[in-house]
Order: sequence, then structure tokens, then C-alpha cells
Amino acid sequence: MSREDIGAAPRDRAGAGVVTAPPDPVLLWAVFALVTLGLVMVYSASAVTAQALEHNGFYFLERQAGAAAVGVGALLAVLRLGYRRLLPFAYPLLLAALLALVLVLVPGVGSSVGGARRWIRIPGFSFQPAELAKLAFVVYLAHSLAKKREKVRIFSVGFLPHCFVGGLAILLLMLEPDFGSSVALALLLFALLFAAGARISWLVGLLLAGLPIGWLAIARSQYRMKRILAFLDPWAHRHGIGYQTVESLLSIGSGGPWGLGLGAGREKLFFLPEAHTDFIFSIIGEELGLAGAVLVIGLYAIVVWRGLRAAFRARDAFGAYLALGLTCLIGVGACVNLGVAMGVLPTKGLTLPLVSFGGTSLVVSLVEAGLLLSVSRSAGGFLLPQSRGEAARARLAGGLA
Repeated sequence: MSREDIGAAPRDRAGAGVVTAPPDPVLLWAVFALVTLGLVMVYSASAVTAQALEHNGFYFLERQAGAAAVGVGALLAVLRLGYRRLLPFAYPLLLAALLALVLVLVPGVGSSVGGARRWIRIPGFSFQPAELAKLAFVVYLAHSLAKKREKVRIFSVGFLPHCFVGGLAILLLMLEPDFGSSVALALLLFALLFAAGARISWLVGLLLAGLPIGWLAIARSQYRMKRILAFLDPWAHRHGIGYQTVESLLSIGSGGPWGLGLGAGREKLFFLPEAHTDFIFSIIGEELGLAGAVLVIGLYAIVVWRGLRAAFRARDAFGAYLALGLTCLIGVGACVNLGVAMGVLPTKGLTLPLVSFGGTSLVVSLVEAGLLLSVSRSAGGFLLPQSRGEAARARLAGGLA
């Protein structure tokens, strides 16, 4: 692959990790477009609710705008410092995230909402440790897999320790309980181990071991079983557990090709719960129609495309795994949220990255975007390890480039 194919790869200045190339403009504008659309739709979806609950129609917008400002500042800081500065903090960040997952389970520290203990409330704002845990797990995996590149196919060194750490984080998430984040973490672990060249037999064994555990977690939880039944036939549970799914489908379906108009949606008028958080895509479909829905899906497709492109062009193994993991996080989060809103997945409480209301989610998502941009701007033609499927991955890398 020539330098003309990958673009001029700038060298670090005095080895400090500072690069002079501009960030990927396509990725940058896609991220900012999603954040801007999110601010508009959060206000549209929450103004009536905010007025009723807080006597301030701008309540949720003000909080989201504040989180966006913090997140953009963090994105710019990450861009300036460079993703390699994370290397010394990979393990401390993981330990801090695991500690936060433990603390959220402590009565008086963690806050319980709707039967789930997922937030640590500090005066003025609340913090969701699961969001930090997903980012910390990506950084840890990227660092560890890059360090053990030649030993990934050794079970006790390259496979078992990563599964142990991932299993510990998933266990803590399940205790909250947060089944959606647990599944996202499991998929992330599988994807990065596969990319690193772990043996297929081990990955199949991991999958076969995880399936009954996942099913047991569903079968032993009454509300999860009800969600599965509602997913299979939401209209049979129209006034019960399937209420959100039905209202979401009605919201999207009523939008037609061009929508009812910004602010003219009806489902947000206390019909669709969590309209500004988990089901904001439903309001987008109602008010902006099929055109708005396609725009959102297209923007996420661009983020995933440019993220994978950054992973395949990364200068070092750490950058490659980091970009791949972050792209998986954003892509899986978007796919799950969109799938739930459109009724093709069971209801789960995962926000739409960069769009839904939620301060922790927005700030962490913008940090993830900043890291992706940092990897893309220092690209130098590194390819993911090709210990398996060498020819196929080379073709894929060439196509993305």
C-alpha cells in the first residue's frame, strides 16, 4: 500500500505523539451533525414534559447543551493530546471503572430508578458508571492485545485473562441490572479477540458458553421474559409490557415520508415514555419522517465506515484495536437503539449515541469520537494482525482505504 493510497502520514514531533495532520473531516462533520440533531430533537421531544415536571420547557435542553459543551471540550483535548497518551492510563482507568461499578451497587451511593441501580448521583448531575466501563474496557483491550500480539494464540496469556476481565465487568453490570450494556461488552470482547487472531475454536466455545448463561439470565427474570413475549407480539400486550413498542411503532409510522413537522409530533405528549432518551428515534421518525430516519441511519453508517477506515489505517496496533473497539461501541449502541425503536429487538435501555438525552452518554460518546479522530489523523498504514483470514482481511483493508 503506497503513501498515495493512505495519504501522507505525519511523523510525531520529537516523539511526543503530536501530529500536524487535520482530523478526518467526514467523521468530524458526521459526529457534529448527530450532536446538533440530538440537541434539536431533545428539546422537541422533552419541552412539554420539562414544563410539566420542572416548570421550565428548556430544562432538558439546557442540561444536554451543557453536556455537549463538556463533551466537545473533551473531544478537542483528546485530539490535541493524541490517543497514545492513554497508554499509561489503560489499567488505572479500568480499575476506576470497575470500582465505580461496585460503588453503584452500594445503598446510599448508587441511585435506584425503575428497579435498576445504575447511577451515582452527585449534587448537580448524575453519573452512569456503565458508560465509563465500556470506554475503559475498550482502552484496556486495545492496550493488552497490542502488547500481546505475538501471544494472542496462547490460551493462558492471550485469551483467558481478557475473558476474565470481561466476565467480571459483565457480572457487575448484570447485578445493576444492565443487560443491554452487558451484551454490548460481550460483543465487543468477541469482536476484538477475533480481530486480534484468537483461535476460532476458543471463540466458538466462548459463544456456546455465553448463550446458556444469557438465556438463564432472561429466563430467571420475570420482567425480561415479559419483554421477550412483548417483542414477539407487542399488540397482544398493547396495554402492558408491549406499550412502549406499540407507541414507538405508531410514532414512526405516523411520520410518513416527510414527517409531521418539527415540534408537531403527538406521541411525546405523554403517550410515549422516555421520548427524549431511549425512544428519541421514534420522535425523529414522527416529526421528520422517513427522510429524517434515513438521515440518522446514514450518519451512523458514515461514523462506522470512517471508524473502520481509521482502524485499518492506524499506525500502530494499539490505535488499530482502539479504533475498532470504539467503532463497535458506537455502531452496536446505535443498532440496538434503532432496533428497539423499530420493534425488531426486545426493549432495552440503551441510549442512541450522540443523540439521546443523557449527560454521561453524550460526554463519553464525544470522547470516543475524539479518540477515533485522533487515530485517523495519525494513520500510517498499519493493518490489523492477519494470523487468520489473511487474504480476506487484506481485501477488506484495501476496500476501506
